[in-house]
Amino acid sequence: MPPSNITAQKRTEAPRCHCVPLSPGKKFKSLTEIMKTAKKCELDDEDFVDVCCEECGSGDQEEEMLLCDKCDRGFHIYCLRPIVVRVPAGPWFCSRCSGKEEVRAFPLRQTKIMEFFRIQKCMGGGAEKCRASPDVRRRRKRPAYLGSSKKSRKLLPFNPTEDPVQRLEQMGSLATALSALKMEFSNELTYLPAMAPRSANRAMLENGGMQVLSKEDAETLELCQTMWKHGEWPPLLVVFDSLEGFTVVADGHIKDLTLIAEYTGDVDYLLNRENDDCDSMMTLLLTEDLSKSLVICPDVRGNIARFINGINNHTPEGRKKRNLKCVRYNVNGECRALLVATRDIAKGERLYYDYNGYEHAYPTHHFV
Repeated sequence: MPPSNITAQKRTEAPRCHCVPLSPGKKFKSLTEIMKTAKKCELDDEDFVDVCCEECGSGDQEEEMLLCDKCDRGFHIYCLRPIVVRVPAGPWFCSRCSGKEEVRAFPLRQTKIMEFFRIQKCMGGGAEKCRASPDVRRRRKRPAYLGSSKKSRKLLPFNPTEDPVQRLEQMGSLATALSALKMEFSNELTYLPAMAPRSANRAMLENGGMQVLSKEDAETLELCQTMWKHGEWPPLLVVFDSLEGFTVVADGHIKDLTLIAEYTGDVDYLLNRENDDCDSMMTLLLTEDLSKSLVICPDVRGNIARFINGINNHTPEGRKKRNLKCVRYNVNGECRALLVATRDIAKGERLYYDYNGYEHAYPTHHFV
């Protein structure tokens, strides 16, 4: 949400103390040493000033009240627009004090788009070489339930938008959203020295086992990755909603079982991110020994999966909106998280999936 034009009040400067100069060579205890020996002081509730939400005027549910670290005004996390999922662990600033700039649209120029997404040109035959051949598409049939029937359903590759102008607009919308969050585009999992190494991503460690991606579905994944690299994208638009923030809308018809995207970002150990404020972390590997569990963190790098919103799985209306499913697969011994359509999706429909597909720990009760 763009910040208002109201100027935030500045805190007054503390009065200067005109003290007698200290004798040279005198040493003082550090704050850490003082705190070790300091006596605890218990304060009564009356020592605190009641804070009310600036939006609804209520002081109830104080456990879900945020206080701006600059102006000390209070806001319920569900009264903010967009809604804040949980109370952040670190400093938080309201829209007036955050100084966030208005979202600027990414320039719709082909050279800029190709540079931002690092698109590779198809060699020897143009873009048609990057797409699925009729024979490959003909082999993909669709029986009953994803991963739950004797005849397992097969993933379908997405059908990219044919109109180059429309496709440029789709890619520009994603570039706008990534730039607004100061993120770098990445369509694959990233392993950094200070985080979990790639050797830690072993599907065999999954508690209870992980389903193996079939050979035919692996070919579909490889085909989609090739199309992504060459600028062939699913028909999707990233739009900004005042209530939900950035969200993804179908810009064309999408068939049931279509592979939409792989969830990407930096891979890290779960224990390293226990107090992380990133609201889009995805479970990658859930092990019996939690010190080996992994998560995907799309706070610095990521793709369109970062902007697909979750349902409120506490209400029937919320569950009805689900049209995607996040499925974790064993792909050549490594864990991968894929977003797959669970039904036909019409043009103009927003994409949603259940954030609590595995652990039921994500707070979605304030989702719309």
